[in-house]
Amino acid sequence: MREASAEKDDQKHHDERRNQRQSRRRCGTGRDSCAGEGSLEEGCQPEEGRAQSQEKRQAAASKKEAKASKKAARPAQAKATAPRPESKGAKILEMIGRAKGATLAEIMKATDWQAHSVRGFISTAGKKHNVKIESSKNEAGDRVYKIAK
Repeated sequence: MREASAEKDDQKHHDERRNQRQSRRRCGTGRDSCAGEGSLEEGCQPEEGRAQSQEKRQAAASKKEAKASKKAARPAQAKATAPRPESKGAKILEMIGRAKGATLAEIMKATDWQAHSVRGFISTAGKKHNVKIESSKNEAGDRVYKIAK
């Protein structure tokens, strides 16, 4: 019998706490206000706080839309037809433009690049600079790159 009355007290306590939590409102100042009777602390105006946050969300959404439309309206950038004359890329294109082409080792020595860097440049150079590059092996087994005619 004592346990039943303790359970009722516990249940009553939990119900009161739940009601208190549900009756609290977040006000515009960020403080919790007990609104059991509808009164708010001085300076608390929940409607304004909610309106301000809605305005912020709408402003952020309109910024995203403007950014997306700006991207869509941007014209396609012109592709580079040739690298700068003094660059290593220009040096590579000049070397592979020769009649016999250039080996990977020659290009690495001329540019001071590692093999994977040279191969990476060559793989993208055809797309960027509108050239067709052929790759083959010579009698010695070295990789030779040259521009196809």
